[in-house]
Amino acid sequence: MKVLVAGAAGQVGSEVVRLDAPDFSVAGLDRQDLDITKPDQVAHRLDALAPDILVNCAAYTAVDRAEDEPQLAYAANADAVGVLGEACAARRIGIIHLSTDYVFDGAKSASYAEDDAPNPLGVYGASKLAGEQALRTATDRCVILRVSWVFGRLGRGFVDTMLGLARDRRDLAVVDDQVGAPSPATAIAATVRAIAKTVVRGDDRWDTYHYSTTPALSWCAFAREIVRVGAQMGVLNTAPPIRAISTSEWPSKAVRPLNSRLDAAKLRRAFGLDTQSWQPSLREYIRSLR
Repeated sequence: MKVLVAGAAGQVGSEVVRLDAPDFSVAGLDRQDLDITKPDQVAHRLDALAPDILVNCAAYTAVDRAEDEPQLAYAANADAVGVLGEACAARRIGIIHLSTDYVFDGAKSASYAEDDAPNPLGVYGASKLAGEQALRTATDRCVILRVSWVFGRLGRGFVDTMLGLARDRRDLAVVDDQVGAPSPATAIAATVRAIAKTVVRGDDRWDTYHYSTTPALSWCAFAREIVRVGAQMGVLNTAPPIRAISTSEWPSKAVRPLNSRLDAAKLRRAFGLDTQSWQPSLREYIRSLR
């Protein structure tokens, strides 16, 4: 199987590239090699590399900045995704596209299923939803995989931020009324591989799916676990106390969903994948920082 990864320099894209093997041959392109907002470049890369499947991890992910830059967010998250879908459809190439829990408003009390009505609260979520819609219009050979709270080796995500703050401050304050499930980039990449191997064989499982881990918790509880493990493993000298605050006490430009929990039952049924705990991946990541 030949796999092309767009957005290969990101947290998930880089992990998919690391899975390169004889039976899962991966070519990873970052934005310098493939700008998905340029249709001619997309067509050229698909023709030159002729993949069996395209994994799109490229996106505009600056949630707060998107409120001031809606054109850039929609260009990358919506318009470009439609272009990818059309280009893949013309060549009968399948596509796996990563989306987000931010397509929902977080008002539901239970975990979100794939058929729950989207209602994004901000530009980022709205642009990602528009991308989903554009992709479904362009091709019927697509898997849309919604993920939440991603953490991994690249970039400065929540885990790195909390460890950095814990080194510099005697106490921290973290939002406690936003709930979700952290998603290790390594686990998402392994899920992408399992999906790709199934759909490329010809199994008709093109659809929208939710990826999730266990247990769900708040940002504050996640921060406390990060700091606890960091101190336990010697990455931090001490574990400073973390005070729980409400979203209203931590104002941001973009409104975020209070409930980001995703129901992954459909994914488990379709691909035989077990729901995993995020905790071993967090420990492995923090251990690597030593």
